[in-house]
Amino acid sequence: MEQSNKHNSQFGKVYLVGAGPGDPELLTLKAVKAIAQADVILIDDLVNPEVLVHANAAARVVHVGKRGGCVQTPQEFIERLMLSEAQAGHCVVRLKGGDPFIFGRGGEERAHLQTQGVEVIVVNGISSGLAAPSSIGVPLTHRDWSQGAIFITGHGKTPAANPDWATLAKLNLTLVIYMGIARCAEIQAALLAGGKAGDTPVAVIQSATGLQQAQLITSLSALPDALAASNIGSPAIIVVGDVVRCATQAIDLDQLAQERLSA
Repeated sequence: MEQSNKHNSQFGKVYLVGAGPGDPELLTLKAVKAIAQADVILIDDLVNPEVLVHANAAARVVHVGKRGGCVQTPQEFIERLMLSEAQAGHCVVRLKGGDPFIFGRGGEERAHLQTQGVEVIVVNGISSGLAAPSSIGVPLTHRDWSQGAIFITGHGKTPAANPDWATLAKLNLTLVIYMGIARCAEIQAALLAGGKAGDTPVAVIQSATGLQQAQLITSLSALPDALAASNIGSPAIIVVGDVVRCATQAIDLDQLAQERLSA
């Protein structure tokens, strides 16, 4: 169906809102305003439920889980629900972890709604690919070590669409890998085969900016074994590159919790 930019004035609006990586204080002001005016909120599992403090008490909250390795709400159901609620004249907020346009399927949802004449407003959030490295002191770019960064998924929609790790291995850029824990050994082997040095520093950060955050600092050659020996799992970001040399080795989670409680 040909996409139309014409909106039906009788419909409600849909906001695709990024809730950030976990810390509720990382919400943008625009996100807070959207949540406050919503009649219906569709919230992902990875969103910190504390952000719902900004919601109207009369708003209907629908949990639509989307986590790898878990029972998932079908994407088709989510899109149908957003559409039906908007067509009923409601203000709908689709609340996603991180940013809706970075591995959040926001592009698909926006296109589907727009073909039906629904106005869609995108509210960006802080992606975990930015927040996770920063939480342990790692800059994604550094004049001495990296002149750029690549955000990449650990797996494609199909095997044919998987990342070209051999090419990525040859670039002197920071690799920020989403959804790569399950395929960690394959990714490591492909990067090494592509020429990436085994002593390249690697960081793995789980549940970034949340009180359950955990991190692992290792090397590319040791990554699968080190990860297996740790208690770190999904959701996590893997950062590959010399910028990881800047990492803080340990984070005092008790101190972090106290700072947030006293804020």
